[in-house]
Amino acid sequence: MPSVSESIVRDWLELHGCLVRQPRKYQVVARAKRPDEEIDLLAWNPAAEGTSPPPGLWDGRSLRAVRAAAVSVRGWFTERFAPATFEDNPDLMRIGSPEVRREAARRLGVESVATILCLPSLPPASDLARRTLEMLREHGVDGVVLFRIVLTELASAAGRRFDYDRSDVLQMLRICRSLGLLRDPQLELFRGRARSGLGGTRRRKANPAADGGGDGQ
Repeated sequence: MPSVSESIVRDWLELHGCLVRQPRKYQVVARAKRPDEEIDLLAWNPAAEGTSPPPGLWDGRSLRAVRAAAVSVRGWFTERFAPATFEDNPDLMRIGSPEVRREAARRLGVESVATILCLPSLPPASDLARRTLEMLREHGVDGVVLFRIVLTELASAAGRRFDYDRSDVLQMLRICRSLGLLRDPQLELFRGRARSGLGGTRRRKANPAADGGGDGQ
């Protein structure tokens, strides 16, 4: 799962003009990570314009204003990331620590970097989501990027007529679009509605009389 999640985020970074480097190719087990091992991806945007966005939820537009970034990818798709999650696993926020920032800046040859944490989801309750973002900001995380945003923007960019041999992620999205699983402009795959299997939504047939919407004639 880490390689899949990182591939998705890497393609998203490149979509928005970033040059991306993966600083390590191994998993750390049975010991604490060193500062350099907290970084999953390093991104450099030579065409960055404007001022850096304020800390909080970021999307592709926010990313275009970021010159250099250290990225941590947390692809745990089995739970929402609430304050309790980070309290129980403080290492999840270590991407924002001064040590990691310094290491990322040294590797990119810049004075400072933005730190980005990619997460599957935040709590649905607005107060919990706000508290989560505040906690991450207090621990040095500049931008939080959700996979829903990443995949939606990638799906919008994937065209039917192109053969993405160099990107498994874009190739899969292109296939989904060609088969009608992604539909413009709603991008049906990412709408929050129940699905019947992989390909579509099971809808009731319209019945105005049953719905109280007419006289049934």
